[in-house]
Amino acid sequence: MILALHGRGESGDDINLVRRQGLPKRVEESGGLPFVVVAPQISEWLWQIPALEVVLDEVVTRFRIDRDRVYLTGNSMGGNGTWELAFRQPGRFAAIAPICGRGDPAWADRLRDVPTWAFHGGADRIVPPSESERMVEAIRSAGGEARLTIDPGAGHDSWTRAYADPAFYRWLLEHRRGTRRGPTRGRPAG
Repeated sequence: MILALHGRGESGDDINLVRRQGLPKRVEESGGLPFVVVAPQISEWLWQIPALEVVLDEVVTRFRIDRDRVYLTGNSMGGNGTWELAFRQPGRFAAIAPICGRGDPAWADRLRDVPTWAFHGGADRIVPPSESERMVEAIRSAGGEARLTIDPGAGHDSWTRAYADPAFYRWLLEHRRGTRRGPTRGRPAG
């Protein structure tokens, strides 16, 4: 299952707004993903972490969800929510993919066991790429597996290309909760 958190522009009470951007848009246009995609909507301009925890509990309990294969992603405001929800419940996710979001590098110790692939546009003027760079470096410094893809030509919308890449979904499926692969830096080949 992928929990996909929308950006600020999709906030409100019209669920069709959620389909305008990010992973829900990709699913609407192309389908074909081997995941249950859960895309809640929030009316405010800030993700309410307790409400997300309730949604996760309800979906995992009600449907046949493999608890060891729950993934978390979000773009912009949803990227912020991805960092925070993973920080609050790091043992819940097999992997996370925050896109053009802000987090707190002080969270790195709690996130080090959560495989992370962050994405950011190199020309993002809304959330500077340094926000993702700081988070990824902090997680790596804490001993975690974190990677970062900067799309040099992208502005704030670095999610369209990320969600269109089949390698992103293969990477998610490589991860199961509790079976973190260590960082590959410094390992001998072979």
